[in-house]
Amino acid sequence: MKSYTPSRSPCPIGRASRVLGDRWAILIVREAFLGAERFEHFMDRLTVSRASLTSRLTMLVEAGVLQREPPTGKRALYRLTEAGRALEPVFGAMALWSGEHLFPEGQPPKSWDQA
Repeated sequence: MKSYTPSRSPCPIGRASRVLGDRWAILIVREAFLGAERFEHFMDRLTVSRASLTSRLTMLVEAGVLQREPPTGKRALYRLTEAGRALEPVFGAMALWSGEHLFPEGQPPKSWDQA
């Protein structure tokens, strides 16, 4: 299971990559912005295995990006923390860069918050 170990990198990008450098972590945060709150919501929206989703949710909670309510037990809600909500402009910038560089000309991308 993936767990969060804070980076000791002197580089802020290096530290952020410890939390967000995983494909599933980024997509889980995106889905949280789009309203997913329960484990089942994330499972329905992503093609991730249950084990991977469990470990990534745990890591994002440990890193302070998501909050789990209640902290233990079943039927938890996963909500963005203040630190998680602060990632919104980062996701906007990633979407803008991707739209400009990773889509064929004439094929406009969807907005990241409408995926």
